[in-house]
Amino acid sequence: MAGAGVKLLNKRIRSVKSTQQITKAMKMVAASKLQRSQGRMLAARPYSRKLAELMGQLAGKTDIEHPLFEVRPVAKRLFLVITSDKGLCGSYNTNLLKLAHKAIDRSVAEGVQTEIYAVGRKGAEYFRKRGYTVFAGHTDFSGDMNAERGKLVGEKLVAAFLDRSFDEVRVVYAQFVSAMTQRPVEVGLLPIAPEAATAGDDARKRDIDYIWEPSQEELFAVLLPLYLRNRVFMLLSEAFTSEHAARMASMSAATENAGEMISALTLQRNRERQAAITSELLDIVGGANAL
Repeated sequence: MAGAGVKLLNKRIRSVKSTQQITKAMKMVAASKLQRSQGRMLAARPYSRKLAELMGQLAGKTDIEHPLFEVRPVAKRLFLVITSDKGLCGSYNTNLLKLAHKAIDRSVAEGVQTEIYAVGRKGAEYFRKRGYTVFAGHTDFSGDMNAERGKLVGEKLVAAFLDRSFDEVRVVYAQFVSAMTQRPVEVGLLPIAPEAATAGDDARKRDIDYIWEPSQEELFAVLLPLYLRNRVFMLLSEAFTSEHAARMASMSAATENAGEMISALTLQRNRERQAAITSELLDIVGGANAL
């Protein structure tokens, strides 16, 4: 019986070691993707900051008459919910979906027709199974962000708002704080509030005056859609960077837990082996005494 127990423990140890190799490899892959995604996000921030600064200058000096600023009575609301396509990233999706579910239920309780634009397989499957209306979805991004995907999502949102399919668009995503901290947040996207265009704008503090060519009105008409696409791009970049950080942390914890389990199983196996040897020695000594 003791020999059978040792064999079973050896089998479990081999199994856990195989799992540990997988989680270690996934951790390294997630770390590589995190580095690439975080670098892309940080590289895009100066451009995004400058664009927001220009928008702040224009919004402060131009009468805003653009459809994207139109505030309408909210009869239809769209939620852009950004989750991951794959699991194994700890509580990342759980926290996001919990926040999104509450926000959507609150919108429905207000009597607003509410639909979901799901970026990520986890979010799309979650809401479809629960009978919510999914307006559109992307389940093939795999946490890889680029300008074309940001433009695709941004243009679809703008088109849905401009053709009055929806009166308001809100976003639920994971804000990237650090490699160890990702914060689920809900923010408004459309209509664009004038103060949102000037948020984080240092130009007012410095009171910089630009020479505009062509006119401010023409620039405003061009920069506003560009600003919105860039904002969607940054939201997606932060969400995907958060996903890779969460997966790296989760796989790191899984690898450490596997190591602890291997140590515990090895100790148990050694004890059982020692107990088996002691039992055999006692049998030999007992037999010798009987002779």
